[in-house]
Amino acid sequence: MLATRALLRGPLRRVASADRPARLSVAAGQSLGFRASRLSPPGVREYSVRLTDVDPQEDQLASAENGSASTDIPNAETVFPPANANSSTQPQAAPAFNDWSKSFHGLSTEPFSPEIAEILQAPVDPMDIEMKPDGLIYLPEIKYRRILNKAFGPGGWGLAPRSETNVGPKVVSREYGLVCLGRLVAIARGEQEYFDPSGIPTATEACKSNALMRCCKDLGVASELWDPRFIREFKAKNCVEVFVEHIPTKRKRKLWRRKDAKFDYPYKE
Repeated sequence: MLATRALLRGPLRRVASADRPARLSVAAGQSLGFRASRLSPPGVREYSVRLTDVDPQEDQLASAENGSASTDIPNAETVFPPANANSSTQPQAAPAFNDWSKSFHGLSTEPFSPEIAEILQAPVDPMDIEMKPDGLIYLPEIKYRRILNKAFGPGGWGLAPRSETNVGPKVVSREYGLVCLGRLVAIARGEQEYFDPSGIPTATEACKSNALMRCCKDLGVASELWDPRFIREFKAKNCVEVFVEHIPTKRKRKLWRRKDAKFDYPYKE
């Protein structure tokens, strides 16, 4: 029986190779379940046999005895790939949405480019620094926004709320995360005082600006304003503490101002 099969299988393989380049394997025939008509050599009667009845080991042995070029049997999935097989032509899944109220995506993964770092860490212009009457120096919030726009471009950064707005009896606070180029770079809680319930919306916006200023510390923006030595030197060189009178109440007190500025109503020197 084995010899008969070996005699018949050689011509079948040669005919299949001539008719179509990729010849059907036994495993492929098993997956399709059809009957293959075998061509008989001269002197042997023609007959049909189901491919599912052929033993793969006997098939390899018969092919070797008949001088077939290859004795390996490709698997059916190689000849007929499944329709849902992974392929480079299939569209890739979209990246998951980042919930910035919880996500820490991109935090400390890599530094920004030297060009961006140079803009963020540039020395602050003394003419941009303002002073509060109590002696605190600060950079207006619009200056921080301009620096971020210059470094990342408009739309390249944003503040993402990370908590609900907390409205206390006198203070509004909320936590924000600074996201630049799709990466979280800093987290800070902003706060702002208010004196009347009607001022809560304005205080909420000021709270956001306060959080932005605190987040920018991590990027090195206007970092001099947090350096005690710089503060002392700046105040000694550019600021002065003077006596002023509160016009409506006639009360006098000492307040700070820049040397190149004057107090407006309701104060006078």
